[in-house]
Amino acid sequence: MLKRILAGTLLALPLSIAAVQTQASAAQVIVVRPNNHRNVVVRKVVRQRWVPGHWERTPRGRHWVPGHYQRY
Repeated sequence: MLKRILAGTLLALPLSIAAVQTQASAAQVIVVRPNNHRNVVVRKVVRQRWVPGHWERTPRGRHWVPGHYQRY
């Protein structure tokens, strides 16, 4: 009998705590409108492309150029 009462209270305890309203749930929520007249900083997008490593011909012979990012 004691085990049943104990099990019932353990099951009912989380439900009773969830049902209690807190101050945050009953408080008024005030939404502030954003300021639409702000200066917007527009940054130019730097576009880059990966150029894999390759051999280049120079007057002194072939020269290895390692892979790198190149702006375009």
